[in-house]
Amino acid sequence: MRIRLLGFTAAVILAVLGAMGPVAQAAAPGVDGQKCTTGGGSVEYNSSSGLWTCVGGQYSGESVP
Repeated sequence: MRIRLLGFTAAVILAVLGAMGPVAQAAAPGVDGQKCTTGGGSVEYNSSSGLWTCVGGQYSGESVP
């Protein structure tokens, strides 16, 4: 009985931590256009992904919100 309870508790904890991962990434500050250009890059629109990205420089490949 204890092993089942321990396994269930571990599964719940892992599920909660797994759900929090994308939320933590979304809350992390991204590279804005000013940082991109200051770092030597340029902000360009990628029509295939529909996202603005920093091309070249220190933040190359980073998404720009």
